[in-house]
Amino acid sequence: MSNVVNAPERVAPDTLARVQAQIELLGYQPSRAAQTLKQERAGAWGIELNSAGFGRLGAILDTFLIELTTGAAGHGSHVVPFTAPDPLDPLPAYERFVASRVADGFVLTDTRTSDPRPAWLDAHHVPYAAFGRVWDDPGVTSWVDVDGAAGIDAAVRHLAEQGYERIGYLGWPEGSPVGDDRRSGWARATADLGIAHPEWQATTPQVIDAASSAAAGLIDAVGTGGALVCASDALALGAWRVLVERGLEPGVDVGLVGFDDTDIAQALDLSSLHQPLDQVAERVLHVLGTRADSRDPSVGGLLLDPELVIRSSSKPAGDRTKRKEK
Repeated sequence: MSNVVNAPERVAPDTLARVQAQIELLGYQPSRAAQTLKQERAGAWGIELNSAGFGRLGAILDTFLIELTTGAAGHGSHVVPFTAPDPLDPLPAYERFVASRVADGFVLTDTRTSDPRPAWLDAHHVPYAAFGRVWDDPGVTSWVDVDGAAGIDAAVRHLAEQGYERIGYLGWPEGSPVGDDRRSGWARATADLGIAHPEWQATTPQVIDAASSAAAGLIDAVGTGGALVCASDALALGAWRVLVERGLEPGVDVGLVGFDDTDIAQALDLSSLHQPLDQVAERVLHVLGTRADSRDPSVGGLLLDPELVIRSSSKPAGDRTKRKEK
C-alpha cells in the first residue's frame, strides 16, 4: 500500500492497478499527519495577521491570504494564521511557533524598514518568503512583490494618452516604503512626459476624511481637464467625494485612477491598478518549498507588474467632450 501511494514506479503494473482499484473502492485517503510525522515536518506555513500593528488584514492582504490558502493545498501544505501580542515586537510569537514546530516556515507580509523578522529567521535557519520587498536590506532575496512604481507610471501615461493635461498625485505621508515607491512612478512618468510639476502632489493618511481634505487643494491645482493618480482606492474615494460634492464628474471633468482594484473601484467604476495576487501567492509558495528543501536558498526577488483596469473615471478626451455636449 505504501509504495502504491508514495512510490508507484516501484510497483508492478498489474499489482498497481489492483491496489489502486481497491483504494478507490474503499475511498482511502493517506494520513497527512502520518506523512508529516515521518518527514519530521509540519506541512504548514505560518502567517502573522497583524504584522503592521493594525490587528487585522486590509482588503489586499485578505485576498492574498485566500489565494495563499487555496494555493497551499496544491503544494501539499496548509497555512496557519497567528497574531503577535505586540506587533512592534513580533519575534516572541515567531520564537514560540518555531519551538512548537507548528509550521515549517513563514510567509511575511507588511515588510518595512528595520523589520526584525528576516534577520532573525535567517539566523535560526527558518525558511520564509515575503510578500513585499525587504526595503533596507538588498541582501535579502526571499520576497515577491508588485511593482508599484511601474503601475503608477503606467497610470500616468494612460491619463496623458487620454488627453488629461495636468496630472497630480495623492499619496501617503513620506516614509512609507510602498508609498514612496508608488510616488516615484508618478515623478518618473511626469518627468519623462515633460509635464512634471512637483507642487501637484499631496499626502494623507489612509483615512477617507483626511484624503478628501488633501484632495480638495490638489483638485484646485490641476483644475478641470486635469487628473489625479492615487496611491490606493481608499484615497481615490476621498478625491471622488470632493468631485461629487462640487458637482464635477470623475472621468468627465477630472480624471481619477486608484490602486489595488478593490470593491471600491468596481462599485464606483474607478480605473485602478490590479495586483496579481494569485501569482504572488504561487511564487511565495514556490520560494518556501525551495528554501525548505535547501535546493536554492537564494531564490526569490521577483517583481510583478500590476494590471491597469480602465473604467469610466479615465475616459478618453473624445468621450468627455461628447458627454459635456449632451
